[in-house]
This record gives sequence, C-alpha cells and structure tokens, in this order.
Amino acid sequence: MKPSRDIARLVEIMAALRTPVSGCPWDLEQTFETIVPYTLEEAYEVADAIQRRDMDDLREELGDLLLQVVYHARMAEEDGAFAFDDVVEAVTTKMIRRHPHVFGDEAARSAGMAKGMWEKIKAEEKAEKRARRTARGLPPEDHGKGFLDGVPIAHTGLTRALKLQEKAARAGFDWGAAGPVLDKIEEEIGELRAAIADGSKAETEDELGDLFFALVNLARHLRIDPENALRGTNEKFRSRFHAVEEGLLKRGSSLDAASLEEMEELWQAAKTKA
Repeated sequence: MKPSRDIARLVEIMAALRTPVSGCPWDLEQTFETIVPYTLEEAYEVADAIQRRDMDDLREELGDLLLQVVYHARMAEEDGAFAFDDVVEAVTTKMIRRHPHVFGDEAARSAGMAKGMWEKIKAEEKAEKRARRTARGLPPEDHGKGFLDGVPIAHTGLTRALKLQEKAARAGFDWGAAGPVLDKIEEEIGELRAAIADGSKAETEDELGDLFFALVNLARHLRIDPENALRGTNEKFRSRFHAVEEGLLKRGSSLDAASLEEMEELWQAAKTKA
C-alpha cells in the first residue's frame, strides 16, 4: 500500500490495521475509551504547534489528529453505528446549513446572517437530532439533563469553566461587567486565606477552585481565552527558567548547586530581557 493525498487511503489503512488476524495487534485491542487520551493529546499537540508557529510540525500534527477521527469512525463502523463518510456528510451538512448567507440562494446571500438566525438553526438541528434518536429507540440527548449538562466533562478545567459560564450567560445569569468580577475575586482570595488559616485541605481546595472559576470569569469578560493566557504564561516561565539555567552554566554553576538568591537574580535579569 502506497501513501496518497486521497483521504480514502487513510480510511483504507485504518481498516487494514483493524482487520482481525492480519491487522495490528495493538490497534485491534483499542476501544473508544482507550483512544480518547490520544485524541486529546493530539489536539493539544496541534495547539502547541500553532503556538510555536511551526508550520512543519502543524502539518504533521493535523495529520495525527485526522487519524484520530478516522480511528473513531472505523470503530463505529465495526459496531454498525456509522462510518467515516457519515461523519463527513454530517459536518458538511451542518456547515452549509449554518451559513445560508454564504451557501444559500441569492436572497439568503443578499440578506446576510440575520440576527437570531444562528440560534434558530441550532434549535432546528437539536429538534431533528431528538427526532432521530427517538426513531432509533434512544432517549433524547437532553433527557434528564439540566441546562448546563451539555458542556463536555472532557474539557480541561479552565475551558469547561469558560463554557459553563458562557452557557449560563446566555440564560441571563451573568455579571454585567468586569468590575463586579474583580470584587468577587478579592472575596474569593479572602475566603482562601481563611481556609488556609483553618488548616483544612478540603476547604482550601474548594476555595482555590472558586478562585480559579472567578479568574476564568474575569478572562471571559475581558474577552481573553484563559487557556491561551495560561499557555502563554507557561511558555514565558519555561523560557525564563531556561535563561536561569544558561546563566548558571556561564558562571560554572548548576541548578543543583545554586542558591535561591542566585536563581532569583538571574530570573529578574531574564524578565528585563523579555
């Protein structure tokens, strides 16, 4: 089998890997659950390549992420649920439907994206999805669920907090501006101090979580993605710490041998160069 630019070849490769007896033993052992960590990891590696502006890595990581989609679709096909073609059809249908101002008739394109149209289209999609599930004898997706239960648990903590807040805001449960959120952050810091003073680890963890949640809320009001903000800070920390290492090496020292004061001096020097 030869490489190809055709997506059909990737689908064929995955089918071969999952073919009993002649396929790959490792791939044959995998399930949706065991593959999920790899799917999440590949998504983060795509984000990392973008953050580093490394187009060569991005090309490769996008391929790895695409492989995850093909992998899940193949396992679903083996279960008789759906195939990769169904995934493509579903997403193309959704994109065309959600952009009538681009793909609609002349009148729709001229009108543009009317206010409230996005919500109307999504509501229609949900109604159709419920009808499909009912026809298959499945409970509606939102059966027994609350308004916020549709936010995936698999998100990182920061992203899930953001999504929960955004959805609650659509129901009108939201601060009107960033000012009250800053006040809330100060309140949460006070409660965290009290929990630390009490010596209760469980209470401290709870209050620390409240503080993180309030900080995410502030980021949302400032139109800043908290994951991107933290990712940038992580990289800044890595870069400055590396500068500390290099500075110690130039002095004939090392991380193991250096005092905190020496490292702090080099850290401050790295900050001035940033």
